[in-house]
Amino acid sequence: MDPAAIFATRVAYGARQLPRFAWYVGHSVLMRQLTNLARETGLSTRRRASTAAPVPDRQRLYADMLELFRQDLANVEAGIYPLPDDHDGSVPALLNRSLLFFRDLPEVHRRRESGDYQEVVSEAGASRPHYYLQNFHFQSGGWMTRDSARRYDTQVEVLFHGTANATRRQALPPLQEVFAGRDQRRLRLLDVGCGTGRFLDFVKQAWPRLPTLGIDMSEAYVAEARRHLKRWGWIDCLVGKGEALPVPDASQDAATCIFTFHELPPPVRRAVFAEFARVLRPCGRLVLLDSLQLGDEPDYDGMLELFPQNYHEPYYAGYIREDFPALAAACGLAHVRDVKAFVSKVMVFDKV
Repeated sequence: MDPAAIFATRVAYGARQLPRFAWYVGHSVLMRQLTNLARETGLSTRRRASTAAPVPDRQRLYADMLELFRQDLANVEAGIYPLPDDHDGSVPALLNRSLLFFRDLPEVHRRRESGDYQEVVSEAGASRPHYYLQNFHFQSGGWMTRDSARRYDTQVEVLFHGTANATRRQALPPLQEVFAGRDQRRLRLLDVGCGTGRFLDFVKQAWPRLPTLGIDMSEAYVAEARRHLKRWGWIDCLVGKGEALPVPDASQDAATCIFTFHELPPPVRRAVFAEFARVLRPCGRLVLLDSLQLGDEPDYDGMLELFPQNYHEPYYAGYIREDFPALAAACGLAHVRDVKAFVSKVMVFDKV
């Protein structure tokens, strides 16, 4: 890129990312103030989470967020993907999602105080695996309701201080490595645990004619993903589960899974890996994006230990200790590399 184009790209990137970063950091600050108020007024009696491991201070967190945005911009300047459009919607839509988020905070607080996370079982019935029918993050509806699907993206961006989408985009470079120079119309990508479709939106911005399929166990989230992705062709989203993917053997050139593995019990993690190995073509690529694990960034180990104490994440403690290269090797997948992205990391595997 010539200097003028680089300057224009950087200005455009900042104009898009800085306001949304400030928007979600503001949400995070307000949520923290409400939490502190609950403690000061005696509305919170739960013992505070604790850890003996290191916890990064705010200066370190913001420095690492800045590094993530720098990498995101570098990927754009390198032509790996275009200047991203987060497709956050109109101002009224943003305000409505924020209202849903803040309205649910008292119920989140109630569940956190009481340890109640089983409401979804009675609400959703037994049509999904039991491990999935929980109030993850103590939010209303778990992952099963329309309001949950509409609230989710605000919830995650607040948790990530406005960096969730930039983090998701770090799963695109490993795909570009295997897609470069190939006719995207003849390739196939499968995204497992597609949620509301935000990652698939970035996939389509990079490869608009790539045939893409998203799978999720929640009808409500699949409906939200279809709504969010309706601007794109060559894409579909279906209700299904990672343990039994509804696609043929050796039919996919790449598979992705974003922010899902930390919510799977150990036996399910293994079953899903086996399914990835089944559906990938020879030399096909698997890209997982999820939380850091213990030891990846020692200064963050304490924060990883605190997370499941503050949010209902029953399988997270096992996830941060999981040996993913060994798990993959048992299924015929070779570990290529890990790349850190703020509080997350990209894990890359190839089918041998």
